[in-house]
Amino acid sequence: MIGRADVPPAPEGNEETGSEEAERAFFGRRKGKRLRDAQETRLETLLPALRIDLPPGGRIDPLTLFPQMKAGPDEVWLEIGFGGGEHLAAQAAAHPRIGFIGAEAFVNGVVKLLADVEARGLDNVRVRDGDVAPLLARLPDACLGRVSLLYPDPWPKRRQRKRRFVSDESLAQIAHLLKDGGTFRFASDIDDYVGWTLARVARNPDLHWGAASSRDWLEPFPGWPGTRYEAKAIATGRRPTYLEFVRNPR
Repeated sequence: MIGRADVPPAPEGNEETGSEEAERAFFGRRKGKRLRDAQETRLETLLPALRIDLPPGGRIDPLTLFPQMKAGPDEVWLEIGFGGGEHLAAQAAAHPRIGFIGAEAFVNGVVKLLADVEARGLDNVRVRDGDVAPLLARLPDACLGRVSLLYPDPWPKRRQRKRRFVSDESLAQIAHLLKDGGTFRFASDIDDYVGWTLARVARNPDLHWGAASSRDWLEPFPGWPGTRYEAKAIATGRRPTYLEFVRNPR
């Protein structure tokens, strides 16, 4: 256990029978508590300007999604399931030449990000307010510099594990979307999900984990602003793990 020793869980085998689902269904809530008037207003006025629409047919060049950025972004980073958006907004503010795509189906999380975007005046953020899978399918190969998956739902029960976002298929898709040398960042406070992820990366020929010591997975990523969920996990005594995988040269 990571909370007891400075080593990550050993990679495990696939405990599900059969292959993991190639076409993944969406699991999770779309909406929580009732939105305040200001939040409803942002959904009606700000979200349409930031939303990534998926017109029928063809690929989407992510570099063209940021018309407000002069000369366009240097590269594009994607965060899958951004929760309350605090990490994404902090990264967008710290890297104004990077275009950020945030995908989150939970409406209450989307409105929190919108408030941050508005307050900080961020012009380098676009939003996919729904399942990320259709968007991933429309992006071209080698178009992203970074993909982040931070504190995803662990679906802890054995029968639920097929719902986890990390699978052989999703990692293969992420690897295709990353540029050579691009990174996939994963953070979780659930040891079993950390081991699950390491096992699947270990059998992916396009990604490698370059950790040299325990500091590489026990210390947050450089410039890490933290998240609300992370703070709750630490308060209950769970130690987060931070994994960064690199896309191998093609």
